[in-house]
Amino acid sequence: MQLFLLTALTMCAFASNSILNRLAVESGASDPAGFAVIRVLSGALVLAALVVLRSGHLPLRNRRRIAGAGSLSLYMIGFSLAYLTLDAGLGALILFGVVQITMFAVTSVTGAAPTMRQVSGAAIALLGLAFVLWPSGDVRVDPIGAMLMVAAGVGWAIYSLVGRSEPDALAGTAANFIVALPVTALGLIPLGGNWDMSAAGYALAALSGGVTSGLGYALWYRVLPQLAATTAAVVQLSVPIIAIVAGVVLLTEAASLRLILGAALVLGGIALAVLRLTPR
Repeated sequence: MQLFLLTALTMCAFASNSILNRLAVESGASDPAGFAVIRVLSGALVLAALVVLRSGHLPLRNRRRIAGAGSLSLYMIGFSLAYLTLDAGLGALILFGVVQITMFAVTSVTGAAPTMRQVSGAAIALLGLAFVLWPSGDVRVDPIGAMLMVAAGVGWAIYSLVGRSEPDALAGTAANFIVALPVTALGLIPLGGNWDMSAAGYALAALSGGVTSGLGYALWYRVLPQLAATTAAVVQLSVPIIAIVAGVVLLTEAASLRLILGAALVLGGIALAVLRLTPR
């Protein structure tokens, strides 16, 4: 039960990042590049401070940083730039579809092949997500934006897989954010950030970085060793649904029958893939 609650809390933190990003960018309080850099900076400061207060050690010179910080930077840069040209729903669908496919592929190659029930559940959940997020009408997908979001999905999948071997979740996440900061800034600053951010934009980015990203990612690293890689891949499909529902509750967005049916498919698919069926 504790693992379930911690995983659910982590997914809510991930979904909160979407809400905070949407509030900042769509209101004009921040541009995507500026939001991303402040997000990583805030996460690095908060996590480093917590590690220091705990009298811990920041493992900056560690081989895990190559994969951990590198994949985090890839995710942040790809995510921020892709949404300059992609529809929000289609971008989320590409992102989490790639995350799931990448994690399933890696675990299959390493010998922990998913069962047919897990594959079926993942497929149902992904179809439900597509049903909710696929835009109606004439859909024009920008190829560069799609490639950037694919890169972001691969980056996040690698970040999740690497986290399964992180011995200290808080220190490892802090080190990842610190090392990823200059890489993310160098990747985003020259590419269109106007940095005309309001106080609200800075506050939303700082909240996203310090709390829902920094602490959320540290919590993710804590629960990952207790989750099978395929389970970790499937449960993340709940994040867009949580974000959409939060938008309905917090941002007074409309709830449709399409959302309700799609959410039921996503949650049903996750349950099929994750829950163990015990014979009576």
